[in-house]
Amino acid sequence: MKGKIIQTAIDLFDEKGFKETSIEDITDNIGATKGTFYYYFKSKQELLKDIHLSFILDLLQKQEEIIRDPSKNNYQKLYDIIYLIISGIKTKGKSARIIFREMRHIEEVHLEQIKGKRRDFRLNVQALLEDGIAKGHFKNNVRADILAFSILDMVNRTYYWYNPDGEISEEELVNYYLEIILNGIKNRGPEHN
Repeated sequence: MKGKIIQTAIDLFDEKGFKETSIEDITDNIGATKGTFYYYFKSKQELLKDIHLSFILDLLQKQEEIIRDPSKNNYQKLYDIIYLIISGIKTKGKSARIIFREMRHIEEVHLEQIKGKRRDFRLNVQALLEDGIAKGHFKNNVRADILAFSILDMVNRTYYWYNPDGEISEEELVNYYLEIILNGIKNRGPEHN
C-alpha cells in the first residue's frame, strides 16, 4: 500500500502540483482512507521528502557504482553518469520533475539532508572531472567545479523536454551532450579561426 500511495502521489504531484494535491486526492485515487495514509506518513511533507530522498539515493548509489568501476576510464564514466540520468526519464521522469519543481515545499529540517545528497552527486562528478584533467583525459584549462554544475544543469533539464519514445534515442542524446561538453560548438577548421 505504501508503494501505491507514493506512486499515486508522484502522478498527482506531477499533474497538479504539490500544493494543489490534497491527501484526500491521493487516498481517493487508490480507494484508501486517510488513516491508511497516516499509517505510512505523518504528513504530505514527509511523503514529498521520501520521494526526494528515494530518487536521489538511488541515483547516488548507481553513480558510485559507475565511479568505482576500474574497467572504465573517466570519459566512459562520464558517459555512464549522463546515461544514468537520461535513461531514468522513461521510468522516473515524473519523480525528477517533482524533485526540481517542488523542492521549495520541503521543510527546512529535511531540505539540508536532500541538498547534501544532491551535493554529493555533484561533487562526485566534479572529482571525476578533476581526475580526468589530472590524467590528461580532459583539457586542463577548465574549472571542474563550474563544469560539474554546467553538465548537471544541462542534463537535469532534459526531464522537462525529452521524449524517450521520440526521434532521438537515449544513447544519441548522451553522445550529443558529450560532444558539446567535450568539444564545444566552435568550428575548429582553419577558415574559422
